[in-house]
Parts: sequence; C-alpha cells; structure tokens
Amino acid sequence: MQHTETYGGPTDPGEDGPTGARGSRLVGSDRVLAVLKELARYPGGVGLEELTRVIGSPKTTVHRALGALRRAGLADQDTRGRYVLGDEFLRMAFAHHEARPDHVRVRPVLEALAHRFGETAHYAVLDGHEVVYRAKVDPPTGAVRLTSAIGGRNPAHSTAVGKLLLARELGTLEETEAWIGTAPLERRTPRTLCTPADLQHALEVTRERGFGADDQENETGVNCLALPVYLTSPSSPSGAVSVSALAYRTPLPTLIDALDEFRALLGPLGEPHH
Repeated sequence: MQHTETYGGPTDPGEDGPTGARGSRLVGSDRVLAVLKELARYPGGVGLEELTRVIGSPKTTVHRALGALRRAGLADQDTRGRYVLGDEFLRMAFAHHEARPDHVRVRPVLEALAHRFGETAHYAVLDGHEVVYRAKVDPPTGAVRLTSAIGGRNPAHSTAVGKLLLARELGTLEETEAWIGTAPLERRTPRTLCTPADLQHALEVTRERGFGADDQENETGVNCLALPVYLTSPSSPSGAVSVSALAYRTPLPTLIDALDEFRALLGPLGEPHH
C-alpha cells in the first residue's frame, strides 16, 4: 500500500498517533509541528528511520519537516547524525519558562519547602482531567526520579494537587460523574480512587480539611500533600503547591503533622484575599 503525503490516511496513525489531536488531518505547518513534538520525546536524539516509523508519515515528508525545523534553529543533528531539539528551541523554552510570573513568584516557596522537608516540591495547575506541572524544585540532597517534570502531566484524580483543585469544582456526585464521563479513570496504583463515589468522598474530605493528599495513589512509594496558592486571583487558587515525598522516609502523617509549617512557608501566596 502506498503512503500518502498527509497524516490520517490508512497507513498513518494520524491524530490517534503520538503527535496529534483526534479528528483532523495534519498538513503543512501542522505536520512540521507534529515532527517537533515527537522529536521532543527523544532527548538523546533519534534517527530519521525511527522517527519516520513512529510518526507514520513518508520519509521524504518527515525529512522536509526536519529541514524546516533545522533552518529555524528548532532542530539539529548531533555527531552521529541523530536529530535533537535545536539550541534556539531550548533558548526560547527556558527563557519563556523563567520569565513566567507564576514561576518567578512561586519558586522561592518551592525552594524553601524542598529544603525544609528534604523532598521534591511542585507547583501545578488543573487542565481538564490532568494537572500540569509549571515548576519543580528537588531537595538539596536525596532527590529521586519522580514521574513529574516541568510541563509534564499526571491524572488529576490520582494526585494531591488534582484532588485539591477538583474539590472546588465538583461539589456533588452528579458533577463528579459528569466530569469522569464514559471513559474509566486510570488506575495508577492499587490505591488509586477510580469510582465516582470514592472520588467524590475524597473531594468532600479535601474540602473539609483544606488540603489535598495523595497516599501512594499516583506513584507507588510516593505520597503527597498539597495546598492552594493564589497567584492570579485574590479569591480563586491559580494552582497548588505540593510536597511529594518518599513514603518510607517521610510518611503522609508526617507531612500532615507539619501542615502549619507548610502554610507558613507559603505565606501570603497561600492566603485568599476577599
């Protein structure tokens, strides 16, 4: 069967593949952006053959897209001929990230939390059914690799930050059922809350306590405590700050016992203004 020059045909995963959003065909600049997004998944570089296979578009099409990205400085080739993100892309990404007002304001708080608890601190926002990590600070020593990364995502229902922010939006079981929809919630660990009733109960508890907790529900061996922060609105949280800790060295009850210290380190950012 012959390949076509556009995504979404019989020989191409198209929008259901790793690069697109369902329901449309990638053409022109969309195709270039799809290659860029896929390229970002390979920090160690990727060859043309492999990139072509993963994207599912003709080699000539992928090669042209890479050429356009290289001319713009958004892609490059290493000494082995493998394609990597270009220095210009990295410059723009880091410059934008460092200049974001929320990142600038919240980073000192994350640094203080990471130093105090000796664990990783995050700032995350809610985006639909997921949380997006806007900032992350590892502790001075003893850092471990977590699933979180700046710009990365995790399911909202299995994270402390997600449940904390969802608790403000989903007040009834009917609202929680509508939010879940027809697709089942992902079970990240044996402790993940996956039924509407279980999640709704957790959200009610979260509202009562004023903080979000994740007891190894998103990642086995890792628990988390989260509090809201008010960076863009005096009354509605822009997101949440959390401490993600290894359960064996900082159990969840230890984090909860230190809640007053957590709040003190947040300072005015953790207080709504009416």
